[in-house]
Amino acid sequence: MSIFLIIIHVIVCIALIMIVLLQTGKGADMGAAFGMGSSQTLFGSAGAATFLSKATTVAAVVFVLTSLILAYMSGKPASSSVMTDVPAATAPAETSAPTQPPPADTKPETESATPSK
Repeated sequence: MSIFLIIIHVIVCIALIMIVLLQTGKGADMGAAFGMGSSQTLFGSAGAATFLSKATTVAAVVFVLTSLILAYMSGKPASSSVMTDVPAATAPAETSAPTQPPPADTKPETESATPSK
């Protein structure tokens, strides 16, 4: 379910970016108002503004809804895990005895006694 929502979320993100980039600014029609030629719209003089604004609204609503649902799903603890089926590892039993320090009655080896000149 979360993979499906992430795919929808990414598609809506890309669509929202493209829709916003297709829209013209508010001052773009000023040239056409003063007789500088056509307003360079693809969907007609007023059709693009209403279509793109409605598409922006729909894409924004879907984006917010998928964001909220994904945030809610990530906050819930996982119902299952891969590690639930793995048996717990037991500690191996010690088979060797711990090492003992050398007995205290032995002298530590010193330098060989060589006569000094």
